Amino acid sequence: MDLFVSAIHTDSGKTLVSAILCEAMGADYWKPIQSGQPYDKDTLGSLITHPEKRIHASAYTFTNPVSPHQAAAMERIDIKPEHIIKPDTPKSLVIEGAGGLMVPLGSNFYMVDLIKKLQSPLILVSNYYLGSINHTLLSLELIRNHQLPLKGIIFNGKENTYSRKAILAHTPAPVLLSIPELPEINKEVVQDLAEKIKGKLQ
Repeated sequence: MDLFVSAIHTDSGKTLVSAILCEAMGADYWKPIQSGQPYDKDTLGSLITHPEKRIHASAYTFTNPVSPHQAAAMERIDIKPEHIIKPDTPKSLVIEGAGGLMVPLGSNFYMVDLIKKLQSPLILVSNYYLGSINHTLLSLELIRNHQLPLKGIIFNGKENTYSRKAILAHTPAPVLLSIPELPEINKEVVQDLAEKIKGKLQ
């Protein structure tokens, strides 16, 4: 099973969630487009422990920590959809997006279009902050409009029951995991959270 990890904004915790999924599934990892350092693949590699982990090379890697379309323009490169090809692997694959669903990748080519091209079920990472209800519901509306297969939602951060209830009132998607506010992120934390989500990924 392949899964695409997207989120409601840039710093929602996609790499942490990707690490948890890779650990839980024994899956390979791929970030099609990477902008800026430290590279998410290196962060993820330091967090997962399963012995057969494989991290596939990005289709595009840029130096500047800005939106992919801007990073590509700064390096005089065009991001072409036909050059973004899902790795051929017999194992499950966790794909990490960049930013949110409407991040531009090129002229009339957005992250949501890449998700449709790759045809992988989507996991949406949501957070609790002022404005996150709006950002989450807009993301869910976009997912519905594009008829993307939504596997579920993962909440990340100190829980706000009012926000959670307001969000879940507008979607039938299950909550796969709630990640608490973490004082530290390490391999042990990832292993513990991976155990909690394993039974929900069938």
